[in-house]
Amino acid sequence: MGQLVVVDFVSLDGVMQSVLSADEDRDGGFDRGGWALPYVDETVERFMSEATAGAGALLLGRRTYEIFAATWPHADMDDPAVAAMNAMPKYVASHSVRELSWANSILLGADPAEEVSRVKAASESDTVVLGSGGLLGTLIEHDLVDEYRLLVFPLVLGSGKRLFAEGTTPHRLTLTATQPTASGVLITTYRRAEG
Repeated sequence: MGQLVVVDFVSLDGVMQSVLSADEDRDGGFDRGGWALPYVDETVERFMSEATAGAGALLLGRRTYEIFAATWPHADMDDPAVAAMNAMPKYVASHSVRELSWANSILLGADPAEEVSRVKAASESDTVVLGSGGLLGTLIEHDLVDEYRLLVFPLVLGSGKRLFAEGTTPHRLTLTATQPTASGVLITTYRRAEG
């Protein structure tokens, strides 16, 4: 069975909203978009490239899918991470999208938790979730995440959508790796705690 791995940028106070662009996600009046960019250094870029290129598939929510589908098919195919993202299966959880334009995209059925369980059972490799805050709530609620690879950025935003929203079911994780970057980002890996 494959593993479901979340790879996401979060602020020190857990915000994951609109990390790369001011207009990425303004829900709730969020006006601090693009907060991650000043901290993205060579180590962060390499980590993200390896995490993406090493995946067997992507799992994305609608908004993240639409952002990626508008960009990645037109990016430099000589980059191994770009080539991998364009070639691998992309599972999309959405109640509103009916047509998927990005190659190798598959729309999941009405029950994302059930569908993701099926994808995990049929896979031999990691399925990686990038961004996709709304979908993550469902995955966390149904205890489907095997590993979190979080890039924790050295700033407090004070508001915005958080990775672990208010009311998240408590669960334990085990820290398995840490790596600081020159820009102050801490790359952490947590696995679901056994027992």
